[in-house]
Amino acid sequence: MNETSESIQKKTRHLPSAVLIWLASFILVVFAAMMVVGSVPSVRQEPPHPLSVFIAGIIGASVLLCLWLFVRWSSCCWRNLRRSSMGLAVLATSIAIFYTGENWRGKRAWENCKRALEAKGTVLDWNAYIPPPVPDEQNIFNAPKMQEWFVGSSSELSQRLNTGPHGWEAAGESRNASPVIVAELTVVPAKASLDSGKTELTLRFDDPGARAQAKKLINDAVGPAAIGAQDYTFFTRPLNQIKPVHILLVADKVPTIKEVAELFPSDTIAPPSLWYRWYSNRLQVESVGTNSFRVALNLEEVQTATDYLARSDRFETDFDLIRQALKRPYARMEGDYQEQFTMPIPNFVCIRTLAQTLAQRAQCHLLLGQPEKALRELTLFHDVSRLLEARPTGKPMSLVAAMINAAITGLYVDTVADGMRLQAWHEPQLIALEEQLQDIHLPRYAVEAMQDETAGVCRALETTGIQAFRSFGKTNLWQKIKNPEFLLSIAMPRGWFYQNMAIVALQRQKALSGFDRAREIVLPGELDKVSLEAKTVFNDFSPYTFLAARAVPNWTRAWQTLARNQTMANEAFLVCALERYRIAHGQYPETLDVLAPRYVEKIPQDIIGGGPLKYRRTDDGQFALYSIGWNERDDGGQAVLNKDGRPNSEQGDWVWRYPTAQ
Repeated sequence: MNETSESIQKKTRHLPSAVLIWLASFILVVFAAMMVVGSVPSVRQEPPHPLSVFIAGIIGASVLLCLWLFVRWSSCCWRNLRRSSMGLAVLATSIAIFYTGENWRGKRAWENCKRALEAKGTVLDWNAYIPPPVPDEQNIFNAPKMQEWFVGSSSELSQRLNTGPHGWEAAGESRNASPVIVAELTVVPAKASLDSGKTELTLRFDDPGARAQAKKLINDAVGPAAIGAQDYTFFTRPLNQIKPVHILLVADKVPTIKEVAELFPSDTIAPPSLWYRWYSNRLQVESVGTNSFRVALNLEEVQTATDYLARSDRFETDFDLIRQALKRPYARMEGDYQEQFTMPIPNFVCIRTLAQTLAQRAQCHLLLGQPEKALRELTLFHDVSRLLEARPTGKPMSLVAAMINAAITGLYVDTVADGMRLQAWHEPQLIALEEQLQDIHLPRYAVEAMQDETAGVCRALETTGIQAFRSFGKTNLWQKIKNPEFLLSIAMPRGWFYQNMAIVALQRQKALSGFDRAREIVLPGELDKVSLEAKTVFNDFSPYTFLAARAVPNWTRAWQTLARNQTMANEAFLVCALERYRIAHGQYPETLDVLAPRYVEKIPQDIIGGGPLKYRRTDDGQFALYSIGWNERDDGGQAVLNKDGRPNSEQGDWVWRYPTAQ
């Protein structure tokens, strides 16, 4: 009984000491964390959440208490100390064996993979992709302002060029301007007597053809228009000369504002682009009485072509500077290329904004009947892509650069097509545009990017580990500590990096099998197989694949975009030749074959599968031109749209859809 009482008393005495040690440890950990927050500038700028400090204090205090109890238990007697030492030795040996085994397995997997790929001609040495120096006087980026404007993440040129309706001072002026009314609707019952003396059009609300009639009336009222890449709608007619049309709308009951807005198709005023881009509403409907509505232009998104050109003429000096620089043959950015993730990168935002501005200026010139000036803008637009092509070697190329190049190429082709729609191009411009379009080879840069990035990513994994995948700018110690992946990179075996390198190299190499470099055609079936296999490989978390999963992009989506944009460039090239043929003969040809060799040197093939592009002359004197698309099936020239109006890249044909001159 006395022994039991003494044991209870001892436990009672020991409990407060353990609690006190835990509390002291908790205070010590929290105090240390607060000292770090207050003394380290990088941490002070981005302090941790108080809850994080509290949790760290609990964990730290608990760990310290456990260590104290373990040391006390081990020091009680020689037997405990011997057992502890043996346990620690076994644990250390097991860890050493585990790390040695994983490192050996990973290194062997990488060496086997590297040897197999190099036997097929794959170059995995990053040094082979470092661009050689070029003479300063022949380097675009050594010309005045080029490195400053087009390299890095910020550029004052980009800020000045941001002339969209939400970034230009014109938006403020538009909000203060009087609304431009384009239509006035009066709703009358079906049984009412109709007085059409003051109306241009009488519509029945339930008539399926009402939308087409309303669209034509509005288009006639506002005149020719075009939609720019920065959400502007450009008009040739001065806004104060647009007079509203009067529409009598026959309906059983007064429709809502939304129902009236739906009366006007989405392509009212100007058709959607060649790429079916979505545009914000260009018309605003408001109720002005119990049975009357008014339709006005959205002034934040409206400019006359003359006004836009006058406002953007301020950049002519900048454009001339760029034109002069682009006469140089080479494009090598200044910087350190030893690691892929530290090498200089193009300023994609500035390049895109410049392309959008040039495209919009070209559209305005086309609206004003100035095709030669429009060609001048498009020629600079076309040449700007050289900033992304890394001539003369084309190395190193990133997939982001290749995709941005594809995106601005899409905008370039879209602008060419807008000129077709407006019937603005003449023979001299069509010849020049053919030459520019013939120079577009988007898949080549994608293939180069896949090869370059494979070597670059493997180099990054081998030399710097997982830190290479962290976002730019997060380089201070506190941010590293906050990143669990950084902590994992310290603890994980080096062999896991090699295992991930092998997966990266193999998956990227398989993606190249979807493009036949000899025939320059895309093989959708092969790419779909590669994507399906990649999903299987990365479906479950594995230490051998979790880094590779972040370094292997969606190849199918990338190749769909590249193939579609290249197809549209090829189709635009043929349409230029078709227009030249029509000008000479008064009609389009029966087949594409008659275009060669007078109008084109060679008829481009369908990049999907390598067959001929589909062409036929239609009964109305127009033509149909299309690729069989990703499904590799001829759907008769029918495009498939998603619910949002965007093209479905996997289904339907890839169709040249702009109407051309009669």
